[in-house]
Amino acid sequence: MQIDKYLQEYQPVIYKTFVNALESNKLSHAYLLSGSVGMPLKDVALYLAKSLICDNPHPLACNECITCMRVDEGNYADVMVFGDGNAKIKKGDIEKITSTFDKTALEEKGVMIYVLHLVETMTAVAVNSLLKFLEEPGKNIYAFLTTENESKLLPTIISRTQVLRFREIDRDKVIKDAENMGVFAEHAEILSGFYNDARTIKEISESKDYELAKQCLTDQLNALVISSDDAVYTCQRTIIPALKQAASTRLYIKMLTEIFKELLNLSVNESITLKSYDNILHELLTHVSHIDKTLIVLMTSLKKLDYNVNPGLLLDHIIYSITKEEK
Repeated sequence: MQIDKYLQEYQPVIYKTFVNALESNKLSHAYLLSGSVGMPLKDVALYLAKSLICDNPHPLACNECITCMRVDEGNYADVMVFGDGNAKIKKGDIEKITSTFDKTALEEKGVMIYVLHLVETMTAVAVNSLLKFLEEPGKNIYAFLTTENESKLLPTIISRTQVLRFREIDRDKVIKDAENMGVFAEHAEILSGFYNDARTIKEISESKDYELAKQCLTDQLNALVISSDDAVYTCQRTIIPALKQAASTRLYIKMLTEIFKELLNLSVNESITLKSYDNILHELLTHVSHIDKTLIVLMTSLKKLDYNVNPGLLLDHIIYSITKEEK
């Protein structure tokens, strides 16, 4: 991903703000990158971090010098990165940062940087440790934090950082950009519901998790238009055995959620975004009821995945909610 072009085209305020800070030598000791799910928050955080130590900035990181490449490879001693979106950032991670950065910088640039991706997932004790470090930052130590849910953060974290808020990109533009990158319309349309970046959509659309989740979605929708019994059978015999990993299960539920959002739009004669799904959506509309209640179940199910709920039981609960008769 060409982050510099992404920032200039889609996030010009963030681009100008950081460039001005660099050129005027008025950098904040900590930045909080706040955006929605699917935005390249971690990539941007790493790019801005590299811009502080790049050998040939113009004005931000060149992404080609030895220093930039070392950061990308994870072997630049004075840059530490924690958080992959799956595991929570723990107290031990923060302690590792504080103990390492309490010493003299190892690299000749003399600048030490840490990146914490999705700080809303941090454990409570890790948050307390981070607050202490943010309150008394050392010289030439910079932090880049990211969040997909700013409302979950303590006000004290927000107040100790300069917040760079990402602008939501128009969904139609995201779809068009993804298609221009070679993504088929049906993939671009449904993934744009929860990924607000064409490059991320392309990457996800080529993953095995998505391929599996998409096939499961197709099987489940086709079964739903046949009968409730067929839908339940397909879920229990095909979907549940296939979706063993949290990543593919999450994608499946997210896509199913988008389908039901569009069904709700159709039910009130609103326009839809999933034009590639027009035929199956109109068929489904005559086979499913209580769409609004099902949407609530689907959105609640996504949250339950964060608490290690058994995926099979969750999927079973979802199909029961979709197929149960109204009383």
